[in-house]
Amino acid sequence: MNVLFSKAPFHFLIYFFLILMGCSVKDDITPDIITPLPTKSLKSASTSFSVGLSTSTPKLDLLSYTQIIEREFESITAEYQMKMNVILPVKGTYNWSKADQIVNYAVSKGLKVHGHALVWHESTPDWLLNYQGTDVQFEQEVKDYITAVVSRYKGKVASWDVVNEGVSDSAGSLRNTVFKQRMGDDYMVKCFQFAHDADPDSKLFYNDYNLETNQAKQNKVFELIEDWKLRKVPIHGIGFQMHISYLTPKDQIQTATNKAVASGLLLFYSELDIRANPNKDISTFTLERSEAQRLKFKEVVQIYNAIPISNKFGITVWGLKDDDSWLLKHHNNFNEWPLLFDANFNAKQAYTGFLEGLN
Repeated sequence: MNVLFSKAPFHFLIYFFLILMGCSVKDDITPDIITPLPTKSLKSASTSFSVGLSTSTPKLDLLSYTQIIEREFESITAEYQMKMNVILPVKGTYNWSKADQIVNYAVSKGLKVHGHALVWHESTPDWLLNYQGTDVQFEQEVKDYITAVVSRYKGKVASWDVVNEGVSDSAGSLRNTVFKQRMGDDYMVKCFQFAHDADPDSKLFYNDYNLETNQAKQNKVFELIEDWKLRKVPIHGIGFQMHISYLTPKDQIQTATNKAVASGLLLFYSELDIRANPNKDISTFTLERSEAQRLKFKEVVQIYNAIPISNKFGITVWGLKDDDSWLLKHHNNFNEWPLLFDANFNAKQAYTGFLEGLN
């Protein structure tokens, strides 16, 4: 620790403060890759689109998180607490507490909220997954849910991921979810209409992953979008989740982005993180890999920042600090550092790269 303190006494103050707050502090980051926060924040450096962050209710009770959220970001997305299995875990019994906390915090701080996500096969509550009623009744349950959620937050949540990950990873086909099985191939169209009817002013998105690298999936999504546009389906934007790595080719990101722009829709880089160790070939976060990650963050932001303003919606980073990442929680990939801040809330070179991409 002495090396860290001698090079950056400011970080000693943060460290001491966190200990007083009872926080767990890890010292697993090479001191040379720590980046002091600049005078200009990410949100003030971004002049044409919103810079956002995913978060959850426990983090909103911690000053160490909220200080950075309020300094750096202008929008938040609930990581998981505005999904169906949290809001409606039991048929007919809505639990609004966690979603309300996130929305109320955002409103009190002047932050935007992006709603995530109304329909996602992995957040379907058991009672709906094993629904015993007719298909018509199933569809009514989905309509009632979307109507209730979007109506409750009308005027507070101005945009929604209506359907998340509705296209499969292979063969360019629809994912065979319970929604497709019970509501038909047009279930996404129906869900967009339900959301629009509940709040005609809300911006509605289709959101998915690997759209920049999986050609079959990309083709299917844009095929659906063109069909929906012809049919006047109320869709306003497409979300590229952007769970990528420092090795993801720039030309693939650029090509997919160009297709989104050509569609005329808003484009949202909705869940950005950049893996520094996709091949699991390092056990510590090296200076070399930190630099590669910085350059990729810069590249991604530059690509987005260069699109026409009429297509811009925002970039949201999927988590604040490395040890919060879903990659550690759900993939047990503990040798990974995909975000802008390290485990001790220190800005990384990745943060610098994001900022450089805005300039």
